[in-house]
Amino acid sequence: MSEGDFEFRIEPWSVEKENKEYETPIFNLLKRRMHLEAEGRTWEGDFYAIQAPDWINVIPVTPQGEVVLVEQFRYGLLQPTLEIPGGMIDPGEEAGEAASRELREETGYRAEEMVSLGKVSSNPAILTNFAHLFLAKDCRHVGGFNPDTDERINVHRVPRERFLAMAREGTVHHTIVMAAVARLLLYEAEQGVL
Repeated sequence: MSEGDFEFRIEPWSVEKENKEYETPIFNLLKRRMHLEAEGRTWEGDFYAIQAPDWINVIPVTPQGEVVLVEQFRYGLLQPTLEIPGGMIDPGEEAGEAASRELREETGYRAEEMVSLGKVSSNPAILTNFAHLFLAKDCRHVGGFNPDTDERINVHRVPRERFLAMAREGTVHHTIVMAAVARLLLYEAEQGVL
């Protein structure tokens, strides 16, 4: 179902005032004074949101049916994770361009075809952005591996079924990666691949 197929009926809150409370190179913390009048009463309060650029995540698949994964240390959890390539969309960059760039920078692979799997809201309770998901078909190693200065990445290739098993078992557990897996399975079902 596309977003246009559902009629939202809940009244939206209005923003009375918005302040940037804190700024970092990656995100801004916003404080919003919100207001709603509905059902004969008034609601208002202060809410906080993290303003971040849109992100991309890419499921790269080789001609041999292997998924290219990145292993890296994550500062939030203070532990390594196994994920698909991803990153922020740079200002003025299209989502597909960012997907190709991040794939090359983080893995040294290039896709023959990049298929959009749509977008998901990263966490609409506190984040303002979306994550754009892609399937990168027929990926070949071409060099150009160039991670960001603070990224240490190990690249792994695993058979597709092993990748799905790792997602099912929790070895792969990043929420947006799991959303990409769900979108991949929906895409494959629509294409009659399953």
